Amino acid sequence: MKALVVIPTYNEIESLPTALDRVREHAPEADILVVDDGSPDGTGDYADTRADEDSHIHVLHRSEKNGLGPAYLAGFSWALAAGYELIVEMDADGSHRAEDLALLIQRAEMADEPDLVIGSRWVSGGATEGWDAKRVALSKAGNLYINAMLGLRVKDATAGFRVFRASILRRMDLGKVEALGYGFQVNMTKLVDEIGGRIVEMPIIFLEREAGQSKLSGGIFTEELSLVTRWGVAKRSGQLLDAAKLAGSRLRAARNKRRRATAGYRQQRPTGSSRQKRS
Repeated sequence: MKALVVIPTYNEIESLPTALDRVREHAPEADILVVDDGSPDGTGDYADTRADEDSHIHVLHRSEKNGLGPAYLAGFSWALAAGYELIVEMDADGSHRAEDLALLIQRAEMADEPDLVIGSRWVSGGATEGWDAKRVALSKAGNLYINAMLGLRVKDATAGFRVFRASILRRMDLGKVEALGYGFQVNMTKLVDEIGGRIVEMPIIFLEREAGQSKLSGGIFTEELSLVTRWGVAKRSGQLLDAAKLAGSRLRAARNKRRRATAGYRQQRPTGSSRQKRS
């Protein structure tokens, strides 16, 4: 299947060369789209140079840095217009191993046709390197909260290393995506689940960033927590409303059944005159 690896960048001049080399080595049949948000450090220019040298590499330049979500959505639109069948999300910073990329693509191509393959740190066989116990605990606790609120049944809903089938992206209303930052991953998982998409997880080894500066901030986590809480409350409210409607429907059906039974009994009872005739 025709696969495209979408790599968003902002000031990743130190990381991007290695990321591109590794993808080309481990998934040589896949194409790459670098989505650069106007990096002032020359990342976009470097990506252009690589694209000129390698027909498998493409570049999409965006004029503003307005979040991970909009960058990926721009990449998805480009991929769908170009006719790709599998669209991969992958970081430029070396945290996602290109060795795992080939396995994720292979899983997406299997006969059961999963709509979303998530490279998971928290399924059996998955792991992180360079994380302390506190960071591991926070990530696992966050995913537990996400599942409790949204009922996704996914162990690593926040994972950013994943493969979408183009067909599921076309079925989704991407205009409903609300998250700009790393909450985007949860948002997309939620939308796939809501339309009945098949989600599977594959174990990966998640590495600490090798070069450059992290883009993570407290605001990113605040956004994610706020959105998940709001989505969860809305989901539970909807479930309560549906339960109330179902209970009301069943109550009305029971009443109607009793009324019909009573009416039938009255019709079958003999009248006073008929009892006298029989006597």
